[in-house]
Amino acid sequence: MPRLLHRLLGPRPRTVERDVVSLALDDGSALDVQRVRDPRARRIKLSVDERGARLTLPPRASLVAGERFLHEHRDWLLAQLARFHHADAIPQLLRDETAALPLRGESVPLHWHAGRYTRLQREADPGSGPGQALHFQVAARAGDVALHRAVREFYEAEARADVGRWLPRYLPGLPRAPARIRLKAMSSLWGSLSPDGSVALDLSLVLGRPSAFEYVLVHELCHLIHPDHSRAFWREVEARFPAWRDEREYFHAEGRRLKASLRALAG
Repeated sequence: MPRLLHRLLGPRPRTVERDVVSLALDDGSALDVQRVRDPRARRIKLSVDERGARLTLPPRASLVAGERFLHEHRDWLLAQLARFHHADAIPQLLRDETAALPLRGESVPLHWHAGRYTRLQREADPGSGPGQALHFQVAARAGDVALHRAVREFYEAEARADVGRWLPRYLPGLPRAPARIRLKAMSSLWGSLSPDGSVALDLSLVLGRPSAFEYVLVHELCHLIHPDHSRAFWREVEARFPAWRDEREYFHAEGRRLKASLRALAG
């Protein structure tokens, strides 16, 4: 079947198909853009997130149309990538060099030490009075994978401590407690509620301000009452967390940076 007829009459793809398209730049280099053919897509779309540039095509869009769209929006794409990957915005984990890590909306001093085990922990900092500092103990043979794992385990422990403080305050009035609370890296969502009552929360929440993290927890707990985003659902959120609109604005401004920071630090 000729390609045109295949696109017009052939079966629609049921799975997401991915490849890479190269965009030539003025300096002679090339930018790799992930091209995704998504059966759920309704239009051609160009986006940027912590994974890079992404060109999404609906099932019946041609590759030529997709590349034309990419070239037409080339300037916008480069501007978004420059803003998103600004060196000052995304912290990097460099052994014996990184001097601070993000935690609960602040940049916390980080000290490196040689040790038998590789672990990251929070301790009182004698040099800053009553303040806290992070201490990274690193084994001699530890590589980047071990460093990223230690950061991830540290953030998970800190996030669980936050949830443990907040959760008892919101359990009264719920039809049931969540079956389980999981912390994981999420590409776009901040939280979700599964049919079995398990709540998933994005681990990068612990990097941002605590009130935003608390709002996401409340949001997902309210889905135990109303599984949708109806007016009744938002009334439940409003009753428990009146400042929820402020936190949504915070995510609009800082969300991409938080997710990209977790990816850079925790792998």
